[in-house]
Amino acid sequence: MNTAEFDEIRPYNDEELPAVFEELIADPAFQKVATEVIPDVPFELLAQKMRGCKSKLEFQKTFCYGLLWKLAKDCTDGLTLDHTSLPDKGKAYTYLSNHRDIILDSGFLSILLVDQGMDTVEIAIGDNLLAYPWIKKFVRVNKSFIVQRALTMRQMLESSARMSRYMHYTIGVKNQSIWIAQREGRAKDSNDRTQDSVLKMLAMGGEGDVIDRLMEMRIAPLTISYEYDPCDFLKAQEFQLKRDIEGYKKTMQDDLNNMQTGLFGYKGRVHFQTAPCINDALGGMDRSLSKPEIFARISTLIDERIHSNYRIYPGNYVAHDLLYGNTDFSAHYTQEEKQRFETYLDKQLAKIQIPNKDIPFLREKLLLMYANPLTNYLAVRK
Repeated sequence: MNTAEFDEIRPYNDEELPAVFEELIADPAFQKVATEVIPDVPFELLAQKMRGCKSKLEFQKTFCYGLLWKLAKDCTDGLTLDHTSLPDKGKAYTYLSNHRDIILDSGFLSILLVDQGMDTVEIAIGDNLLAYPWIKKFVRVNKSFIVQRALTMRQMLESSARMSRYMHYTIGVKNQSIWIAQREGRAKDSNDRTQDSVLKMLAMGGEGDVIDRLMEMRIAPLTISYEYDPCDFLKAQEFQLKRDIEGYKKTMQDDLNNMQTGLFGYKGRVHFQTAPCINDALGGMDRSLSKPEIFARISTLIDERIHSNYRIYPGNYVAHDLLYGNTDFSAHYTQEEKQRFETYLDKQLAKIQIPNKDIPFLREKLLLMYANPLTNYLAVRK
């Protein structure tokens, strides 16, 4: 197999790291960020520690692991993973998950896996988030592979096919797990649905029919439940701006602002829950169905497994009751918990600074974000 076609998008190989480390160490923008993130260690010492890392995993354990756990302690009320549905820890899986945070979904997953004696994941990351050359290098040191976004239709098809081949190679040959979101971008209203296009992309590589190709990827649906989403007010704000301004588009600065808010904002409790690999269900699927029908059924199957594994918090029940103006779920929260959620809501609404601020609209959008996981959970748990 010719792996040279992946050179532009894949993470760096371990033997390439020394040269890349030197490039990063010499980059003033990287120096500035590194000293801001790790202020109590002189940069020379950080550079020395980087040069000592012989593999991507060693780099992650030396730098990212501690930083992410510090972030978890500062910004969450607990970070947990239940991986019991996938008992074979030596197998590589494609963790296909709902998407809440640009950096932390995959970052938190990796440190939780390390704590359970497993390897970190490779991560699909859009090149729209790689604003500076040092970021592109840094994410490739950190086991990311690049999803190319701004392409013509034909280029997009070629790029997707190459990425699919790369992912099949990563799971099948490298035996390296991957994390990928179930859709492009985050679900702004937390109504998590798998896009058929993601499955179509995964089925471009590999051998055999569509079902064989997807079975090669060993897809394990993963549910991520944040008690509070620090970007909720930014998402609500975006809903109003899109409503009021024709053709509204977020800027690069908006993306960076989202990343920063997501990283350092308060998240409450955060839980990761794996579902069994879907190969059991794929093996029994009718292969004579049309491709669109096969993709639709598999998307539904993944959605059901993701939805049934939500960790439902008091705020989700409160939001549902407030949104629909009833007390159907009042047995699931105390008055104190209701008060706490409403206070949180008011605080987030107050952060929105836009002209013609439509509070009832914004409030409804925020409530919807917290009610939707419960709505979807109940729909599959019936």
